[in-house]
Amino acid sequence: MAIRSVWSWVQDLKTELENLSVEALAGEIEGGEDLLLVDLREIQERVDRGAIPGSKHVPRGMLEFWADPQSEYYRDYFEEGKRTVVYCAAGGRSALAAKVLLDMGFRDVAHLEDGFAGWEAAGQTVEETASKSRWVRR
Repeated sequence: MAIRSVWSWVQDLKTELENLSVEALAGEIEGGEDLLLVDLREIQERVDRGAIPGSKHVPRGMLEFWADPQSEYYRDYFEEGKRTVVYCAAGGRSALAAKVLLDMGFRDVAHLEDGFAGWEAAGQTVEETASKSRWVRR
């Protein structure tokens, strides 16, 4: 059996998800929506490129553990009914993560379809994060 392409899997998942455009997310943020904005990228991506203002860094490998109230790793900013928007660099990891959160029981989940790259390309505000980070590229 051939290994399925991750990108075909992501494309199929997107039919089940709320795929937010950059403009839609910017509108939610500007409108003062009460949302949890989750940056799933690796820490070096966040430090090197910056982040969407107000986002929380949640490494993709820890998402399920940090989102589960029964886990010893739980972070209390995850709330079952709260609007949660996840993003990564280009929309692949965030689609997978959005599906996982929905499967876990979160009800109001979306992902930024074009990812941080789309956000940046659209000229949206980017928060500089390198000066606040303890992570250093050597």
